[in-house]
Amino acid sequence: MERSCGILMPVFSLPSPYGIGTLGREAYRFADFLKAAGRRAWQMLPLGPTSYGDSPYQSFSSAAGNPYFIDLDMLIEDGLLERSEIESVNWGDDAGRVDYEKIYLNRFRVLEAAKRRGFERDRAAVNAFVKEHESWIHEYALFMALKRHFGMKAWTKWDDESIKRHEADAIAHYSAELKEDIELFIYIQYLFFTQWKRLKSYINGLGISIIGDVPIYVAMDSVEVWAQREFFALDENLTPKEVAGVPPDYFNQDGQLWGNPLYNWQRMEETGFSWWINRLNAAARLYDVIRIDHFRGIESYYAVPFGESTARNGRWVKGPGMAFVNAVKRGVNAEFIAEDLGYVTDEVKALLSGSGFPGMRVLQLGFDGMQPHDYQPHAFVENCVCYTGTHDNSPTPLWVKEASDGVREYTEKYFGVSNSAELVAAMIRGGMGSVARLFVAQLQDHLGLAEGSRVNIPGQPYGNWQWRLDKNTDLFAIAPALYEQARLYARI
Repeated sequence: MERSCGILMPVFSLPSPYGIGTLGREAYRFADFLKAAGRRAWQMLPLGPTSYGDSPYQSFSSAAGNPYFIDLDMLIEDGLLERSEIESVNWGDDAGRVDYEKIYLNRFRVLEAAKRRGFERDRAAVNAFVKEHESWIHEYALFMALKRHFGMKAWTKWDDESIKRHEADAIAHYSAELKEDIELFIYIQYLFFTQWKRLKSYINGLGISIIGDVPIYVAMDSVEVWAQREFFALDENLTPKEVAGVPPDYFNQDGQLWGNPLYNWQRMEETGFSWWINRLNAAARLYDVIRIDHFRGIESYYAVPFGESTARNGRWVKGPGMAFVNAVKRGVNAEFIAEDLGYVTDEVKALLSGSGFPGMRVLQLGFDGMQPHDYQPHAFVENCVCYTGTHDNSPTPLWVKEASDGVREYTEKYFGVSNSAELVAAMIRGGMGSVARLFVAQLQDHLGLAEGSRVNIPGQPYGNWQWRLDKNTDLFAIAPALYEQARLYARI
């Protein structure tokens, strides 16, 4: 990884007339802004279809793309939709927030219309797409068709026990019965990946890399757990024995009860971690750099008894460690970033060092007393990625307002400014000027956005992942200053 800088900006936060950011015109415009600003990395959140709580970290599939991100204007240009079919729809009443309920209720009706017009026309291209993605596309399309058939219930609550247990006869039966819906979900993925491939080629052509997250866990209500349950720690009733989370921390005094099923790491290792290698290779088709979320869980992970209402009563369990890391390095051709935040022990540090992956340094955490001083710029190592804050933190202008007087005064003193109005810019300069190979800030930091612009509050199940950029924001007005900053600190 060369010395460079980037911006963290979720796709769903891009402006668009249709309730949520897409892979269309505004994504290309944002890439142009990054180029003009001297930024060589666009960090995104996971691109998968969202489920419970609308979180991109709780997806129906670790390989599929989010249908909401398919650009509708591009479908009109391709003859798949009529403009009247989308302009008559209420996509949400607040242009600054994603209304996921309205998107959910209306988006698939529109995509069904596109499929009716395009599936036969595009059959040859769809068949080629299916062949390229045959390792996951059939199972995913059947899973989503089954969810529709059973009223969008979680697979553990489907009325047919045989299909719930993924039995061969049931698979054959429903594959025939739900043929139309299976074709719909295949076509939706064809549309997503067609648009994504075009956008990624454009972004890369500007000299910009895409950094994408791979959550360490998958959702319980996902095609992976339903179809490949041998790799998950479930009992005979298909119930998790323990679930994932983290203990009480900076974000939540009850910890974070994520609820994801834990892995059967013994079975994973017996198969050479093939499940993980396939998953990461799918991610490598989407991204240039893969950030492994909650990397510390590879060394040891926090297990909470199933049925607990908080994460207070969990336990630490040893993870696969270097055996996993070595298998990944052999089997996946990609650059990695290790999200090594949280409770970092000497063993986690040793695993990070052994992997060779750059870890993370989050400036906000280095000044609020929640992390040691090696999160401050003077103590950085070169092999790391510096962030002002991640999607789980307040944008830095908001963090400055929320900080205690003592934290704010200490941070001002460290960065050599005399008031909080100058502090955000000073923290950005501190990260830019550090030895960290890559520096990333949220777009909100550069725009001075505070209240109402936070992407996620960990541990809060609702109301997250909604913030959207005002369509009237002139990003190119700040691009020259950002470019000069990148040049000054040798990040171009």
